[in-house]
Amino acid sequence: MGKIKSALEIALEKTESVKGDRELIGQFEAKQKGKKLAGQYLEGNVKSLKEEIEKEAKEDRKSFKQGIFDVLLSQISLPAAKEELKRIETTCQGLQAIIGGNVFGELSRQLLQIINQYINEASHFEEAIKKQYAPKLRQKEEDLSRRLGRPVKIDPFQDPEFASFYNQNMNALKGNYQTAIDQARQEAVSLFEKNQH
Repeated sequence: MGKIKSALEIALEKTESVKGDRELIGQFEAKQKGKKLAGQYLEGNVKSLKEEIEKEAKEDRKSFKQGIFDVLLSQISLPAAKEELKRIETTCQGLQAIIGGNVFGELSRQLLQIINQYINEASHFEEAIKKQYAPKLRQKEEDLSRRLGRPVKIDPFQDPEFASFYNQNMNALKGNYQTAIDQARQEAVSLFEKNQH
């Protein structure tokens, strides 16, 4: 026959699991707080991540930093426009503050060079695509003008054939650079994890 547990033994078992749950809740809350702070940092409302981390209770710092790191890492991507470069620079500075050491500083310099190169190349590439497609677009405009009896100007991005041609070529360019972005993100994760222990 199985052992019958006393009320005290049952109560002690339950408080053990509650204690573990409280710890998990505390970690979750610290991580959420870190994510919120990272958002404020990206908006320019936080001057020093290091100072904010120092203010956090020691037992919560690891989860707090993880929350900040997760948000900042998600911002490392190929920009859709040159104006996004400032956001990426701010992100790299934040990651440097979280990760520490010189290795990420060098990695972020390389990352920003790659992103600048991508922005420049994408701009030239877009012009080349438009130039290459221009004769076909002019022909479509002439045909439409003849049929409608008035001059017609077509926005290339409204032409499905051009849009397909453009996306195919730009996606090939993005693919070349996305590999470098993915590697930088993986390296950041590795450096962050190494510096957490």
